[in-house]
Amino acid sequence: MASRINTSFTLIPNQKYRRSNRRSSYFSNTLDSDSQPLSTLGNFKALPLEIFQIILRYLSVKDVSMLSMVSKTVSQHIINYISTASGSKRLLLQDFHNLELPGRKQDSAILEHYRSLGLLFKRCTLLLPTKERLKYIHKILSEVSCLKFNGCAAPMQCLGLPCYGMFLQTLTAGWDELECHRVYNFLCELTNLSRKIQTVVCSKPGSARKLELRIRLFCRNVLLDHWTHRSDSAFWLTRILKPWPMVNQARLLYIIFGPTSSQDVVPREWLLENNAHLLILSGNNICFTFMASKAVNGRAIELARLIVFLALVCEKELYCMDWAVKMMQKVCKVFNTPVERNNFLQSVANAFACVTMEMLQSIMSGDRDEDDRGFLNLFHLVHAQANFHKEVLYLTMNTLFP
Repeated sequence: MASRINTSFTLIPNQKYRRSNRRSSYFSNTLDSDSQPLSTLGNFKALPLEIFQIILRYLSVKDVSMLSMVSKTVSQHIINYISTASGSKRLLLQDFHNLELPGRKQDSAILEHYRSLGLLFKRCTLLLPTKERLKYIHKILSEVSCLKFNGCAAPMQCLGLPCYGMFLQTLTAGWDELECHRVYNFLCELTNLSRKIQTVVCSKPGSARKLELRIRLFCRNVLLDHWTHRSDSAFWLTRILKPWPMVNQARLLYIIFGPTSSQDVVPREWLLENNAHLLILSGNNICFTFMASKAVNGRAIELARLIVFLALVCEKELYCMDWAVKMMQKVCKVFNTPVERNNFLQSVANAFACVTMEMLQSIMSGDRDEDDRGFLNLFHLVHAQANFHKEVLYLTMNTLFP
């Protein structure tokens, strides 16, 4: 894991990466199979197009995607096959509600199918500009209602959106951030997501429950849950949250990650470590605004405990500890008087001692996990305190002796 925290998830690359041999007129050619030269079909050129498509039926989706890379002409014929009724029926599986198999094996099977399908579309549309790729893919996938924002009547029991998310992850893997921005903007225009979010964050909680649920399922299943690396999830979450003021961002986070059961509308209080982790992943601006609000409202003791857990998360996740120290230094400037700043710094020192004693007392009382998680947390906290104070000393010495 990287040693420094990624505080800017929206950095635009200095250089736009372009596929040098893309052609915007690509699809005008692919839809007319008779106009394509057969010289690059190899031994397939002796076969009628109908026989070629019959052969494709016997290949797995992964094998078809590999075949699409043989030549541009072969790729065009495969695109034509995808657009046929038989090709669409074979490739666009719609068994999203069949949960009869033991161990939910059906779930993993259909998700894996759409992962392979994403790879097929990624390779078939390789020569197209991003906008044209997305338009073509939407044209094909729009035939399946469960892959749409409001397409399924029973979204909680449907695997359509998770399959769409798996497809999208595979399709965009390796794309630069500029192209991913275009993907997100395309999805927003397609689903009118921004207007829907505005409706729920500006209305009373629970007044649009069905829409809140749809937004939650779309954001989680399509944009957030399938990524392996946290930085990828953070990129898409940043795109969702960025247009909104902080109060609306908090409401939106609750809608996306909060409880769904009508019997449990009030969530359990998060562990402070989880709050700290969320603040770090939300970026510098949100983190500072949240902490500054506590400072302005006289909640210095709460703020001091939060500093402790920010340091703990930095220690556990191998983020740079000087980030936590610099964030504390920035928050100190919010206090109006030196006395308030000194009291806050004293509260931070006391908070380290209190949290350490709380963890130690929990261990001594016999409240132990099977994996000794309490011991491990205490181990990380002691090291976090040492590294935090080390960075404070460095900062102090560098100020006194530049």
